Amino acid sequence: MSTDRRSGAHPVPDGRRARARRRRRGLFLGTFGVVIAVLAAAGLVGAAASGMQGPRVTSVEMDPAAAAAASGSRLIVTMNQSLEKVKTSQVVVTPAAPFTVDTSGRGMGVRFTLPLHDDTEYTVRFTGIAGLGGGPAATVTERFRTPKLHVYLLERNAVGDTIVRTDLADADPVPVFRDDHIEDFRVTSSHLVVSVLDADGRARLVVTDLDGSHRRDLPLPGNGTVSELQSADRGELIGYTYSDADLGSGGTRESALYIASLKDSAAHAKPTPVAVTGREKRVVDWHFVPDTDSILVLTYDGRLLLSGATGANAADLGNGTAIDGIARGSSIAVIQRADGMFTVDLTNGTQAALVNATSASGAAVPGFMGVVTPIPGTKAGSVRPYSIVTGPASGQGTTIFRVADDGRATAVSTLPATSAILQTCVSPSGRYAAVLEGPDIVSNPYDTYLLPMPEKVVTHVIELATGRQVHAFSGFDISWCQVPPPPSQ
Repeated sequence: MSTDRRSGAHPVPDGRRARARRRRRGLFLGTFGVVIAVLAAAGLVGAAASGMQGPRVTSVEMDPAAAAAASGSRLIVTMNQSLEKVKTSQVVVTPAAPFTVDTSGRGMGVRFTLPLHDDTEYTVRFTGIAGLGGGPAATVTERFRTPKLHVYLLERNAVGDTIVRTDLADADPVPVFRDDHIEDFRVTSSHLVVSVLDADGRARLVVTDLDGSHRRDLPLPGNGTVSELQSADRGELIGYTYSDADLGSGGTRESALYIASLKDSAAHAKPTPVAVTGREKRVVDWHFVPDTDSILVLTYDGRLLLSGATGANAADLGNGTAIDGIARGSSIAVIQRADGMFTVDLTNGTQAALVNATSASGAAVPGFMGVVTPIPGTKAGSVRPYSIVTGPASGQGTTIFRVADDGRATAVSTLPATSAILQTCVSPSGRYAAVLEGPDIVSNPYDTYLLPMPEKVVTHVIELATGRQVHAFSGFDISWCQVPPPPSQ
């Protein structure tokens, strides 16, 4: 027996104490087992309930502003369980837009291969979404709205030139860059790049943020002139042709092509010469190939070359006299040649005559065809101006057509014979065309810039699906143009 010395209580037999301990231990183990069983049952019930419900959405990632500005944006939907591979046939985008689909673990994504329309509500519907662990399939519907479209334009006047930012809803233009003499400019995803001449007539390239802040100069190859300024759709790359000021002396550069990256600081964004193969190095026309790091170059002797951004591994694509354009989201270039207009597939060099434009009756569209502007997308057609300059005055003028891939032409705008069409550009999404007009061209003199323009210009923005004029601006070089205005159309 034992005695409780602290309380002086009666002695408790050792056997009775041991039996009490065993009862308490048994009660604890029994209770613990019940808890474990309940938790296990709850887990099984939860798993069964999850299986009965199918996959469910836990998070969604989408940037509507980026989707309207450039190709390659993604809608990413994360589910609560790993998924079977989602097929393209299981996804519907409304309104229709080209896309690809991918699946990784618990996530499924839609990548939009072209910029989306501005100020538009989109619905993405996934059907038959199945988890790897089985159970019923789920339907997921996501909606988002893209913002209004903003554009930049260049306005020249006698007291100085201004680049303004505005929208298509008649908002007051906001000045973002001013200079006494602006030749040209381009917009990348993060920067403005502006070609200016200083008071001594020397060319400079100025880069700023999109709001005009953090202005700094980019290094140039020398003291000369800059032309054919362009920007790539991605990668913050720019390019231009450069000519030395003292042309004619030995060893000078003329129409030499250079590229530079704006990802570096201005001090390190040194121009990189593009090595043009062959005897003739001068470049008369060139384009960045959309969604790639390649360039298409036309030399002074009429050779058409496709190469990397530095000119390496150039492929000879034959002869040409001008590059009309390359559609975003496509590998097809439209080329002028002495014997007509041709399309060239830049992936394999396949070439074909450009399909003639025909009216609803099947007759050929009359008039002289200007520069052909491809519409973004595969087999999306083109925008083509046709001018009639002979016959009755009432029948003269220029009509801009949207021409389908099979040649069917639909008129979207008409300008009088007194006006000149200076350039046609198409918005990145293909929704709009911008038609640059020089009104009353006989009494509208050109300025004396290296890139001369009439003193009065109007940029008409036209919705291609309807032919409706959305807006008209008193400026040029609208920011979705990939190249500068040509000398004339």
